[in-house]
Amino acid sequence: MTIAARKQREKEEMRRLILDAAKSIFLEKGFHSTSLRNIAEKIQYSPGTIYLYFKDKDELFHALHEEGFAKMLQMMAPLQHVQDPMQRLIAMGRVYMSFAWENKDLYDLMFIMEAPINAEKDFAKWRMGNQTLDQLKQILRECQQAGHFKDMDPEYLSFMIWSALHGMCALYCRGRCHAYEHSTEQDLLKHGMDYFISIIRKS
Repeated sequence: MTIAARKQREKEEMRRLILDAAKSIFLEKGFHSTSLRNIAEKIQYSPGTIYLYFKDKDELFHALHEEGFAKMLQMMAPLQHVQDPMQRLIAMGRVYMSFAWENKDLYDLMFIMEAPINAEKDFAKWRMGNQTLDQLKQILRECQQAGHFKDMDPEYLSFMIWSALHGMCALYCRGRCHAYEHSTEQDLLKHGMDYFISIIRKS
């Protein structure tokens, strides 16, 4: 391995170390109570080291969001080959729920934890998240062309669908499913999704 390649690998490993530590602290303390000093203490480096990779905690938080959405979009990529838009919509919902099940902490950070002020209004900065939402709206428009969801506005319809799925995922991520003592978390998510699908199929 060349010196340049080794230095690049070390740089990538340090960036990964910082991101993993940041995710842990964000989940423990929340965004507003987290500082770069907290993160530096966790990895046992000076705060100055973190500034070599990220200018502030907003940029760190954004990097974690981008990683999460990139992972979600990668899971959804095979759905592009599903011809029927309603089947693609249903498959997208199942992938979304699988993502939350398999990445509980990351889902919490992406969708539940309070984000930096006005973060969602900066559309250029939150490109990956907007891309995911745009995919949902496009599928809904294709569903309408196929005869589903007549006279419904895709903007509000996408909000309703996302809210329903997010509600189930958020209850799971925050441990609220235990209120159903006779059902496991997995059963609640599976059958809750099945019931939701049966409703949208009739639309």
